[in-house]
Amino acid sequence: MERIRIAIIEEQALFRKSLCHLFAKDERFSVIPECVESCAIGRIAAAKPAIAILDVDFHKGDCIDSIKALREAHPGIKLCLLSMHAQSELLSRALAVGLDAYVIKDISPSELARILIMVAGGDAYVDPRLAGNMLRKLSTRQERANPTDLSERETEVIRLIAAGLSNKQISDKLFLSQKTVKNHNSRIFSKLNLTARTQAAIYAIKNGIA
Repeated sequence: MERIRIAIIEEQALFRKSLCHLFAKDERFSVIPECVESCAIGRIAAAKPAIAILDVDFHKGDCIDSIKALREAHPGIKLCLLSMHAQSELLSRALAVGLDAYVIKDISPSELARILIMVAGGDAYVDPRLAGNMLRKLSTRQERANPTDLSERETEVIRLIAAGLSNKQISDKLFLSQKTVKNHNSRIFSKLNLTARTQAAIYAIKNGIA
């Protein structure tokens, strides 16, 4: 398995180097050298990591600007925000500019690694606590699709998406092929006018499916 190239964008040197050291010991990942000694966005983007982890707690300025800069310099990059808090407004703004994952820091290192592997494989992730917090602030005027538009199997799939499971985990749990799961995803997105798994998770919670 090819190692997943990751970057840590963290302005506190001690925490940045600790995360770099953690992932450097995991044979599934490769930490780009450009992020070990600094967190310069330009240098990191030029190194073309597969995933950038951006710590929002110690980030100077607006992290949304950094997300935009990384996207512009390296369109194929996957972006993961790391935070101590469930910031619903930040999630909304970040999703609008192409965020792939929002992780709250109280998870274990092994769980963070699992999430990064999911993201590298094309899945998205948002902490369920953050999704629930966000939903309480959503406008009731937002147009909703009818949950009954989904078939029984599609409802099972979207419920598992909301629980944070990857396509492979869903296929194992429901005894389906990954191709079948992807087909269900496509139909769910089409029926509900969604474009991302994070949106599907939020929809599921908002409509009482999850």
